[in-house]
Amino acid sequence: MAGSGSSRRGVLLFLLVGVAAAGVASAIPDGLLPNGNFEQGPDKSHMNGTRVIGQNSIPCWETSGFVEYIEPGQRQNDMRGAHLRPQAEQLNVPVAPESGDLPIQTVYTSSGWDSYSYAFKARHTTAWLTIHNPGAEEDPACGPIIDSVAIKAHHPPTRAKDNMLKNGDFEEGPYMFPDSPWGVLVPPMDEDDVSPLPGWMVMSDTKAVKYLDAWREVRTKPGRSYKLSFSVGDAANGCATTLLVDAYAALGRLPVSYESHGRGGSVRNELEFSAVANLTRVVFQSMGHYVKPDGTLCGPVVNDISLVSLPKHAARRLLM
Repeated sequence: MAGSGSSRRGVLLFLLVGVAAAGVASAIPDGLLPNGNFEQGPDKSHMNGTRVIGQNSIPCWETSGFVEYIEPGQRQNDMRGAHLRPQAEQLNVPVAPESGDLPIQTVYTSSGWDSYSYAFKARHTTAWLTIHNPGAEEDPACGPIIDSVAIKAHHPPTRAKDNMLKNGDFEEGPYMFPDSPWGVLVPPMDEDDVSPLPGWMVMSDTKAVKYLDAWREVRTKPGRSYKLSFSVGDAANGCATTLLVDAYAALGRLPVSYESHGRGGSVRNELEFSAVANLTRVVFQSMGHYVKPDGTLCGPVVNDISLVSLPKHAARRLLM
């Protein structure tokens, strides 16, 4: 997903619209679904202006309800490649028997385009994916535009020998569009049964986040001491400000302040704590609201997270 909305082709979804990929087979490789970028549009005979007429008019997809097909550079109600997002706007993405709602009311990029992730556990060799707009916008131009639908198979992350945390480097995660200058938004923890970021859950109750405000639980031994190590930096996206991150584990807390120049970089941090239960929640939370000069949201990056048990003699020194 690259460039401005004027260079895109997409499906505009309105009230009670369902768009379903016909038979997403498990053998499909990582990447775009068949006609996932909607480059193959409906025949002109199956359109009334921009409205799609007919259930099977868009190749590889079925549609129902009010659906519009927007050509590159085409205007919709005097709007070019943009869409307003009401406060409660959501997209429903069911893959039977699971279903999730993606909160899309916040725009994170200056172009108006954001990448969202949704994860599900396959029950059969074929899955039926639906993208449904349950909203009731007063102005049809406020409906979301869908483009570039991709899939990626997740492999259960394994624990490294020197790290108690699985997927501490976030190598296993959502599909990243190779030409996308932004990241992928992960939905809140109460939205889905399966996390797009294996081993981690998003803390926010209302908004998706880009790999931060996340937590996970790890087995620990009460009374034993542990060391949590991690890097805090910026995404080299012009977010030049003081970025604040809080790290929590058991009763331990480490506030981190990172002076970002918006050009990339990171600092290493360590938090030593004593476990108080058999399960310890490791939490990373962004502590500020950050905006780039163009008005788009930004924030800190956390990476390379590791957790190790400290030797007993080291623990004794900590208690002295």
